[in-house]
Amino acid sequence: MEDLIQGGYVLTADPKRVDFTRVHRWLAEESYWAAGRSYDLVARSIDGSLPYSIFAGTEQVGFARVVTDGATFAWICDVFIDGTHRGRGLGKWLIDSILADLSERGVQRFLLATRDAQEVYRRSGFAEIEGAHRFMEIDRRPTAKAILGRA
Repeated sequence: MEDLIQGGYVLTADPKRVDFTRVHRWLAEESYWAAGRSYDLVARSIDGSLPYSIFAGTEQVGFARVVTDGATFAWICDVFIDGTHRGRGLGKWLIDSILADLSERGVQRFLLATRDAQEVYRRSGFAEIEGAHRFMEIDRRPTAKAILGRA
């Protein structure tokens, strides 16, 4: 994907531009789904994924990563927009750009999970999983209860 520009922001899929320290802080300290995640774990997760970043000048202000086989399936995760840049449509732009980029590669099935932003993702075409009862998991994450909204 070539860099995209919108309203003074740049969206890139260049993994060399990811500010690992900033993304780690967002995920480990400001998200509910990755609270307490170590720097090493964040770095390895980014290295094993397709990272997408939004910049305002040289400052990274948004991030998402995609776990994919590059052909049939993609899981969009760790979506984060810095609080000072929220409310400007950056999250939708990020998601829509990821969908467009991977759709051009032929990917047809996308998955993501959210505790509280369903309406945000519906605007990009996401809906609840039909046949969710067919899916199974083993969830050993220390943040599983927080992710599911359980005390």
